[in-house]
Amino acid sequence: MIARLWHGWTTPENADIYENLLRTEIFPGIAAKGVTGYRGIRLRRRACDEGVEFITLMEFDSWEAVKKFAGEDYERAYVPPKAREVLARFDARSRHYEIREHQSY
Repeated sequence: MIARLWHGWTTPENADIYENLLRTEIFPGIAAKGVTGYRGIRLRRRACDEGVEFITLMEFDSWEAVKKFAGEDYERAYVPPKAREVLARFDARSRHYEIREHQSY
């Protein structure tokens, strides 16, 4: 499995707006693409010196599934226009990691 990690930062005033956008439009839109091998997304949020940081962690079955989602330039971040309007800054490139162990509890 492959994990796709991305960071974005927004102001405290825009944090709830951005989180709502993720939950109601962006995440459902990703799922609606029906990419075979896409296993889901996790969201993390924290207040920090730069404002509010968000981390998304997507999971895919394989590199092929990542490329089906993101294209040949698969490290390029997927940041829709509405998200760009409320983000102060974000990673232009996503990082990818092989998932070597996953334990649920």
